[in-house]
Amino acid sequence: MNPSTLMTPTVKKASRKAEPASRGVEIYGRLREDIFEFRLAPGERFTESELAERYQVSRTPVRESLLRLQTEGLVRGYFRSGWEVTPIDFAVFDHLYELRKLIEVHAVRRLATGSLTAEEQARLDQLTALWLVPSEQRLSDAKQVAALDEAFHTELVGSAGNPEMLRVHRDVTDRIRIMRRLDFTYPERISCTYDEHAAILQAILRHKPDQVELLIRTHIERSQQETRKITLHRLLSLKTAF
Repeated sequence: MNPSTLMTPTVKKASRKAEPASRGVEIYGRLREDIFEFRLAPGERFTESELAERYQVSRTPVRESLLRLQTEGLVRGYFRSGWEVTPIDFAVFDHLYELRKLIEVHAVRRLATGSLTAEEQARLDQLTALWLVPSEQRLSDAKQVAALDEAFHTELVGSAGNPEMLRVHRDVTDRIRIMRRLDFTYPERISCTYDEHAAILQAILRHKPDQVELLIRTHIERSQQETRKITLHRLLSLKTAF
């Protein structure tokens, strides 16, 4: 279908009673999780009625959730033709990872070379307390570590003291999350993440800007390669399942 036909589809008035606002939040969360877990696969088409039946709700919270997900780039609507999970475009993700790398390199170099405010130092201290821990204190739950990993990188950029840079970084983080969270599919990636985060923090604390730049570049590039492989594997598995 021509991209020019993309737009918010029209819907008829829901026949069921309107659900409370909390139901809309719930459906948004379930839809988002189903997309992230590939239970709704990239490129998959569906209607609001089909999702309403799937989640046993009226079309109103489904439509509200889809509109919200559309602003996040996770789905797109077609005029009178339903919705689609946005297909994965690896070229776009490569561009986003490159932008992420530029931002984080600048941030860690600034942290390693500049004097920090009390607030910035406090944020860095919190990261140190979380990631520079003995192996027996490391977390093992993949989803929990994925959330903490995202927070680690956000806090590094936030600690560098540029709110506009942090805003752009958060936008990039939102857009790559569907792939990035797959980085912790295998236990060895969790251990590797702890080791690499610890090395990055130690280089910052020792005021080694060149070393920390190399570490953050390598860390992001390795994560990008792993998530790309896992994503391709999942997409291939979905194709062979049918």
